[in-house]
Amino acid sequence: MTAYLTRRLSRVALVGGAAVAAMMLSACGNGLASGGGEQSSDKGPIVLGMLTPLSGSSSAIGPYMKNGAQLAVDEINGKGGVDGRKLELKVEDEACDAKSATAGANKLVTAGVKISVGGYCSGATLPTLPIFEKADVPMLIPAANSNELVKQHKKNVFLINGTGAQQSDAAFKFMKKVGATKVALMDDNTSYSKDIADTTAKLLTGSPALAGRESVTAGESDYSANVNAILKGQPDFIYWTGYYQEGGLIIRQLRQAGYTGKVMVADGSVDQKLVDIAGSEAAEGVFATMTQTPETIQGADKWIADYKSKFGAAPGPYSTQAYDAVRVAAEAVKQAGSTDGDAVIKALEGIDGLQLFSGPLKFTPDHTLSSGGFQILTVEKGKIVLKDTLQ
Repeated sequence: MTAYLTRRLSRVALVGGAAVAAMMLSACGNGLASGGGEQSSDKGPIVLGMLTPLSGSSSAIGPYMKNGAQLAVDEINGKGGVDGRKLELKVEDEACDAKSATAGANKLVTAGVKISVGGYCSGATLPTLPIFEKADVPMLIPAANSNELVKQHKKNVFLINGTGAQQSDAAFKFMKKVGATKVALMDDNTSYSKDIADTTAKLLTGSPALAGRESVTAGESDYSANVNAILKGQPDFIYWTGYYQEGGLIIRQLRQAGYTGKVMVADGSVDQKLVDIAGSEAAEGVFATMTQTPETIQGADKWIADYKSKFGAAPGPYSTQAYDAVRVAAEAVKQAGSTDGDAVIKALEGIDGLQLFSGPLKFTPDHTLSSGGFQILTVEKGKIVLKDTLQ
C-alpha cells in the first residue's frame, strides 16, 4: 500500500507540474504575464484606441473623428505600416459622458491599445487620463482642449488641438477687432465650457468689459429664463462656450427675445447642426472660434475628395485633427522603434517639424501646440465658412 501511494503521488505531482507550466506558457503567449492586453505581441498590429461621441447630443462629431482616423490608418497601412507592422483602430463611445468614457477607456486598455488618439468632450476625457496613464498608454487628444487637461501635468498627455486659453485669446482679439464694448458670457457648466468662459472673463477687464455671465443646464429645451437674465446687462456681444445642441436653441431664443447684437460660439458648437437647430435666419452672421476645418484649409481638396470617396460623405469638424493624431502616433512609434509607452512619449517630445494640417508640429513643455491656430468662422447663407484668420 505504501509503494502504491508513493507512485500515485509522484504521478499527481508530475501532471500538476506540467499543467502549471502549460498555464504559464499560455499566459506568456497572451501577454498576460507582463500585464499587457490582448494585443501585446511586438509583431502583430499596432492597436490605436479612440474615444469619440457616437451617441448623445454630440454624436454628429463621432463619425468625423472615427473616419478621419481610419483614413490615416488605411493610408499608412497602404504604404507598409510602421516598421512592417499594420495599424489597427479600435473605437469606443464616450457619449460626452464621464461614465461612458471611463468604461470605454477600460475596454480599450483591455483590448491592448498602445496609443490613444481620441477625446472630444473635455469633461468625458478628464477621467480617462489616469486610466491610460496607469496602463502606460500615451494620449494624443485631437479635440478636447480644456485647460484642466493641461493642469493635470500627465507626462503621457499631448494635445493636437489648441487649448482653451488659446481659444479665449482668439475670442478676445476678435471682440476688440469688431468694436465690442459689453460682452456677456454663457456656458453649460462643463469643464470645457466653463474653462473657456472663466479664461475669457479674466480678459474682459477694460474695453470690452464683462456685461454678465450665465450658466445653463445642458439638455434642456427652453433657455428663455437664461436669455432674459443675460440680456439685462445690455450686451452688444454674446459668447456661448458650450456645445451646438444647446447653442442652437440659445441663438434662436436670443433672436426671439429681440437681441440684434453679435453672437459668437466656441469650437464645441461648430457643426452644421448648430444652424439647423437655430434656424438659418437666426444663425445668419453668428461667429465661431475654431481651429482648422476641412473647408478652411488651403490645398485640402484632394484630402476631402479621398475622404468622400471612402466614406460617402463630406468630412466635418475634427476629422483632420483625428487624421493627424494617427499620423503623429505612427511617427512617434517609428522614431521610438517601439510601442513602449515611455519610448513613445520621449519620441513625441522630440518631434520637430512634422507637417500637420495645423502646421509644423513641435510640442511645448506642457505637451500643447505652440500655436493654437484658432480662426474666426461665420454662418453665411446657412453654411459655416471662414471669416477671419486673425493673422
